[in-house]
Amino acid sequence: MGSTFTIRDASDYEQLMGRWSQRLAPLFIDFVGHAAGEAVLDVGCGTGSLTFELAELPGLRQKNAIDFSPTFVAAARARNTDSRVTIDQADATSLPFSDDTFDRAMALLVLHFVPEAARAISEMRRVVRSGGVVAAAVWDHLGGMPGMRMAIDTIAAVSEDGRQLRNRYMFQPMMQPGEMKQAFEDAGLREVEERELMIRMEYANFDDFWAPIAAGEGPIGKFAGALASKRLNDVTAAVRDAYEAGRPDGPRSFVSVAWACRGVVG
Repeated sequence: MGSTFTIRDASDYEQLMGRWSQRLAPLFIDFVGHAAGEAVLDVGCGTGSLTFELAELPGLRQKNAIDFSPTFVAAARARNTDSRVTIDQADATSLPFSDDTFDRAMALLVLHFVPEAARAISEMRRVVRSGGVVAAAVWDHLGGMPGMRMAIDTIAAVSEDGRQLRNRYMFQPMMQPGEMKQAFEDAGLREVEERELMIRMEYANFDDFWAPIAAGEGPIGKFAGALASKRLNDVTAAVRDAYEAGRPDGPRSFVSVAWACRGVVG
């Protein structure tokens, strides 16, 4: 199984997370590095936040992107206008490339949704040449996403299945401090470095925050989408109250932190 992420509609995903991964992508690229003439692989491209940020870099020779979801692949292909960019459907744990094909392999907000994350790291290492770079970033669900914690803690407070959801959501793979660094080292990568990257997620109002989740997008959306109508209404009202926090509905801004890790292929 290549991914546990729930994707229903590419536009809903953009509202839920794509617009924020676009903000994270430049910080991630700065951390990973790049050089003219390189071939780069984006593993788990989604709708293309990292792919198309890479496409803006001058001098890259080749840009490949893969995703497990046909929905994401179709959306990214529809956006693509760069002949150097190739986007394919594939599994991160079984990459369809020969050894030593790329100078860098990068995975943005992907590894925590890959059940065999260590295998995906090994595959990224395999397809990168000696001296090249493997890198990944994942959200810090436990301590670095107060906006999503607000929602999921509220859901957990009103139901046992909500508490079970929180237990799963907070401790997905690669999210704990040092966990991804250790996985990179276990995969044989050297000069491994881990760093925090921070952006802000800004919402126009509660509906801007909640609509894609209520529509069933992402891990919390999968939970919400399975609720009967009355329970969903009750959960929505409780999360709305947390979002508004006693003030009129309107703009809110939440810090969001990702763990990023990079290592060099020996």
